[in-house]
Amino acid sequence: MKEVGIALPKSRGVGVGVVGAFLLCFIFYYFYGGYMTLALFAAILLLIFYYAQDLLLYHPDLPTNSRIFVPMPTMHNLPNITVNIKTTDADVTLHAFWISQPEERCKSVPTLLYFHGNAGNMGHRMQNVWGIYHNLHCNILMVEYRGYGLSTGVPTERGLCSDARAAIDYLHTRHDLDHSQLILFGRSLGGAVVIDVAADTVYGQKLMCTIVENTFTSIRDMAVELVHPSMKYIPNVLYKNKYCSLQKISKCSVPFLFISGLADNLVPPRMMRALYTKCGSEIKRTLEFPGGSHNDTWIVDGYYQAIAGFLAELQQQPSPLQKPPEKSNVWVELEHKIIDV
Repeated sequence: MKEVGIALPKSRGVGVGVVGAFLLCFIFYYFYGGYMTLALFAAILLLIFYYAQDLLLYHPDLPTNSRIFVPMPTMHNLPNITVNIKTTDADVTLHAFWISQPEERCKSVPTLLYFHGNAGNMGHRMQNVWGIYHNLHCNILMVEYRGYGLSTGVPTERGLCSDARAAIDYLHTRHDLDHSQLILFGRSLGGAVVIDVAADTVYGQKLMCTIVENTFTSIRDMAVELVHPSMKYIPNVLYKNKYCSLQKISKCSVPFLFISGLADNLVPPRMMRALYTKCGSEIKRTLEFPGGSHNDTWIVDGYYQAIAGFLAELQQQPSPLQKPPEKSNVWVELEHKIIDV
């Protein structure tokens, strides 16, 4: 599924609003003069910029009928059940697919939560999920953000991040998986959502690791990249959706894997390098694929094998409770200090 950059809004309501705003400015100019009209015009432009941002960022209806038809995992011979997840922040129901390994392995393998990009629905990612299922041999929970596919609600930054937490809470209600092996995976916009969760001191502790692919440092940085360099002078407070991943990732301590397609012509690979550099985790790795573009890095040779190698490395790492203490007998040292005194 192709992710979409910033595009012109197609909503008829926005067009009507713009025409109405200009008409209001004309009437205001007739009664109050130029300076007041200029101030009103500037305020209207700011309001349009602020409220049109959701239309510029979120594209749940591309391609057509993406809110109606969601391709099923059974179309790719993947065992699955459909689940509905209730969020705690609003009356929203998330549509999700639970794709599990055979029963004898389900409880011993990792479980990957899959968060997609800004366009279409989760069903458009089934080929990639098929590869994850058969190459990484893990359970998969595919989550559809609010306002996408068959999920209810309207997409917002706070809402999408709440959706990810609700998905983790849901997994902890299931008894057919190992809760200590939860993996968050996010591509593009999904990567920004995943970083927000990993930076959470409560939810970050519930994760085995986090994988982000071709994601960005912030919406403001993307506006500078895709619209015009002058966008950097717009105060951050005027951005309705911020997704300040570069600031959040320094707070992350969970192991991180950064996957970057060097042929990405939407999100510059330097943003992935910046995230890797700023990441606060002691265990962090980066994978760069020269032939990978924004949407199809997963088809490059060695993609799944590299991820499997990272997961194998983590599973060989001793947990904090398994690490031997630095001092074999602290009390002996304390006794010597008392004698010396």
